[in-house]
Amino acid sequence: QVQLVESGGGLVQPGGSLRLSCAASGIIFSLYAMGWYRQAPGKQRELVAAITRGGLTNYAEAVKGRFTISRDNAKKMVYLQMNSLKPEDTAIYYCTADLAWTTIVRGAPGSWGQGTQVTVSS
Repeated sequence: QVQLVESGGGLVQPGGSLRLSCAASGIIFSLYAMGWYRQAPGKQRELVAAITRGGLTNYAEAVKGRFTISRDNAKKMVYLQMNSLKPEDTAIYYCTADLAWTTIVRGAPGSWGQGTQVTVSS
């Protein structure tokens, strides 16, 4: 059974940084593409960043140059480093996993974590 557990969310001032972490279990992690989605109040979930099992990355236009996704296959962890945070980054951030890269980037990952709240406010 796939389990994804996010951590690292919280309250941060505009311009600040946060690092989200996601611990995966129940899967052969190195075979999976991983992604971070977010959902703001009243909005649809959207892809923030994704990483292939080989380390290639994809980012939403809104976060390019500010966010970095990375993975540690030995630790079965995926990270999202978020810099220069803006109030519009406020959302619940979800860690996702799927064997298929296309499924991750097209909005239908097979596995989701419970989410972690990120609030950017002064």
